[in-house]
Amino acid sequence: MIVIKEKGDFDSSGIFYFLYKWRKPLIIVIVVTIAASLLFSSPWFITPKYKSSVILFPVATNSVSKVLISQNSGIKEDILGFGEEEQAEQMLQILNSNRIRDEIINKYDLANHYGLEPGSRYRMTRLIREYESNITFRRTEYMAVKISVLDKDPVMAANIANSIAELLDSAKNQMQKERAKMALAIVDKEYSELETEIKNIVDTLKAIGRKGVHDYESQSEVLNQQLAIAIAKGDNTAIRALEKKLEVLAEYGSTSLSLKNALEYKTEQVTLLKAKLEEARVDAEQELPQKFIVNSAFPAEKKSYPIRWIIVVVSIFSTFMISVLVILAIENLYRLKPAN
Repeated sequence: MIVIKEKGDFDSSGIFYFLYKWRKPLIIVIVVTIAASLLFSSPWFITPKYKSSVILFPVATNSVSKVLISQNSGIKEDILGFGEEEQAEQMLQILNSNRIRDEIINKYDLANHYGLEPGSRYRMTRLIREYESNITFRRTEYMAVKISVLDKDPVMAANIANSIAELLDSAKNQMQKERAKMALAIVDKEYSELETEIKNIVDTLKAIGRKGVHDYESQSEVLNQQLAIAIAKGDNTAIRALEKKLEVLAEYGSTSLSLKNALEYKTEQVTLLKAKLEEARVDAEQELPQKFIVNSAFPAEKKSYPIRWIIVVVSIFSTFMISVLVILAIENLYRLKPAN
């Protein structure tokens, strides 16, 4: 019996007396609990699983052109730089994508590997739930990303973890290439249209040149000087010839000047656009790894699940506490039972 003093404190001697009094039932319960927890945590009831992990860092930049050929890339855009929190979060989102999950499920036939019968009810839902319970991704305190895989086959666990790391590159590159190819098509179209405009301007200037208009300002100045000299001499033939040239110059001169200014501007634009076209082509056609692998996965030699000693300790503690409460309840019931 546990004695409680008036001040509300437990009497330790009463606790020890209670445990000693019921020592045999408690020992039997504990022994049975140990045996049961060892039995039910054995491979007969719980399939042991082995854990393999890959640790990787994201890269600092994703654009090939920025780190290799762009003239405007900053200090942070380093091909050898490690990514930060933002890149790590992006990597986690990609790792959790359907694209990678479906690739792994199909590559390793996980539905059959997990023992899901074809045509069974909610087969895909159960498969995804099993996948998510065995394959996890998390960010480490050092801004790296850890891929962890549990499986009953240690070799399979290691292979799946390494395959996911490999698929990260293809998944991310594919998503970026879809956008890069669209950007390339836009820039290529603009570049082609600008080249066509430049060719039309050059052809027009050539046509105007064949009419004798080459440099509006200098030609106008020279012809006006010659006209003044011809008028002073009274050379009517020269005057008519010069006036005719001035008429042609007046008709096409302003157009020639405007086209030359436009040609200069568009030539500058096509030079800039050509650089952008080269960058877009590199992004659309070339690839770089999207991660730095710190540790690759390897087959585990020791199972990671279940941890039997934890199961045994928790079972003993829980059973012991429940047993004590049950015995206390029984004692109190007998004490409250009226005597005959």
